[in-house]
Amino acid sequence: MTLPRNLRHLRLFLTVAQMQSLTLASDMCGVSQPAVSQALQKIEEGSSGPLFTRTRQGVFTNERGALLEWRLNRCFAILDPALREVSDRLPLTATLAQLQALIAVTEAENFTLAAQRLGLAQPSVHRAVSQLEKEAGGLLFERASHGLIPTRATRALERATRLAFAELDQADADLAEFDGGEAGRIVIGALPLSRSVLLPRLLAAFRQQRPRLPVEINDGPYDDLLTGLRRGDIDLIVGALREPAPIGDVVQEALFHDYLAFVCAPDHPLAGQEVLLEDLADRSWVVPRLGSPSRGQFDNYFETKNIERPQSIIESGSVLFMREMLLAGDFIACVSGAQAEAEIAKGLLARIHVAGDWPGRAIGVTLRQDWEPTKSQAILLDLLRKTAIRQSVS
Repeated sequence: MTLPRNLRHLRLFLTVAQMQSLTLASDMCGVSQPAVSQALQKIEEGSSGPLFTRTRQGVFTNERGALLEWRLNRCFAILDPALREVSDRLPLTATLAQLQALIAVTEAENFTLAAQRLGLAQPSVHRAVSQLEKEAGGLLFERASHGLIPTRATRALERATRLAFAELDQADADLAEFDGGEAGRIVIGALPLSRSVLLPRLLAAFRQQRPRLPVEINDGPYDDLLTGLRRGDIDLIVGALREPAPIGDVVQEALFHDYLAFVCAPDHPLAGQEVLLEDLADRSWVVPRLGSPSRGQFDNYFETKNIERPQSIIESGSVLFMREMLLAGDFIACVSGAQAEAEIAKGLLARIHVAGDWPGRAIGVTLRQDWEPTKSQAILLDLLRKTAIRQSVS
């Protein structure tokens, strides 16, 4: 069961919870008392249990209801300021379908593509956006030859809507946890180190406590993962931290420090040798992508020594690709020390001992600043910290 996404009904629930009276809530919201009762009934049916204790003195949220009230207050605290920025009336009139259409059109910048993503007819999506624009008293998208360009307020509303919907998803998970079940999913943004070292150990431990809860691993460039985190599509990012934090609405927690390592195939002539990095400038390299902390350390060494950097470079964030390149020819690579140890322990790669005072880089977790995890998400975070401690002493 999932919480009904009728925004008007959810607002009625909050009003009843605040006023502790169906009559006062119906007067405040301008609807009949039977309509309020019907809305509460649908919400309780969708949330698989009672949310109120009804007495002669009033209507009071029970423990389940208080949990939902807290999550809904968070939802509308995110959504309503962005709605008011567009129009003071939108908190009263905006519907789920209209906001879903807004998200789809903002992402696709085209009504037809947005309709395809939603599985709706194009006129339905166009009508939903037009209704929002009518309430706003102006256009939410600028019409250009190449597509629809969201206004600044539209982009802010789209992001707020995504985050508010994420809170509703977490409400489903909260209620399921309360009833002893598992619901929802956890989405992890995985940077290269985490995919090969941290996450397998973490998820093996997590499955012991949450055997059925879906977990999705998203990998990709850091900027793409950060965008997903900030708009609620991703719950947390695990991997190398950025210094300073890239933007003020995320927080970073360092878990351990990792150090740059230099590796080659086990049968390479440099395997186990002690060398200077400048003596390897004429070699063919496999290195991390530009913008990554490891690549920054690699490039910075040559810059500070005023030495020309290697000219033969292949960039990749995949340790699997790096390993196969090293085994395929006369290549050497720089990579995370933790990733290197995992490959060396399996006999797949060998270390090159490159002299130098290599600075460590912080490995940790990045979260939205005001994020409140569900119980399952909190368990995963706790296990992540414990897994990182074991990694740092291994």
